[in-house]
Amino acid sequence: MRMHPLTRGFIAALMFALPVLPAMAARFELQGGVSYMDSYSTPVAFGEVIFDDHAIGSSNFTWAPDVTGGWIDGRNLARYNADRYTTRENVWLLAGGVRLHYGPANAWYQPFFFSFQPALHTGRTQALSSSYEFVSTLGYQGNHWSLGIRHISNGSFHEPNRGETMVVAGVAF
Repeated sequence: MRMHPLTRGFIAALMFALPVLPAMAARFELQGGVSYMDSYSTPVAFGEVIFDDHAIGSSNFTWAPDVTGGWIDGRNLARYNADRYTTRENVWLLAGGVRLHYGPANAWYQPFFFSFQPALHTGRTQALSSSYEFVSTLGYQGNHWSLGIRHISNGSFHEPNRGETMVVAGVAF
């Protein structure tokens, strides 16, 4: 498996920090789902740590630091086997960014969120062809569960850039 040296260092540093993160976090989620590239599906699994919310000035917006680690299974699609980037590699991903909410704590719409995270990952595929990607998630966060639509892509900075679009459901602790 090819891995950029910075990615290796980042993953090694996170492995030392990982046991401490849930203790500092406001929320820990285990998520699973299905991802699509073009119309081909594959299973995915993620762990996500969300820290305490912080108000943005005197607005109704809040933000929380958000760290995600995950796995996207490979696909064996014969039509891409001769290309530089195939679809067979499993991808391990590490992302960090923010989760945004809007509204007062008791508003019915406050549990909806948008998160944005730059990410590093292993492997190169038709969907994820650069060493960096961007993870965007639009979802709903219940007390002990979450549901979201997530898209991972490099923003067309490198081709091919088919991206991964997925539905994830999570259990929160």
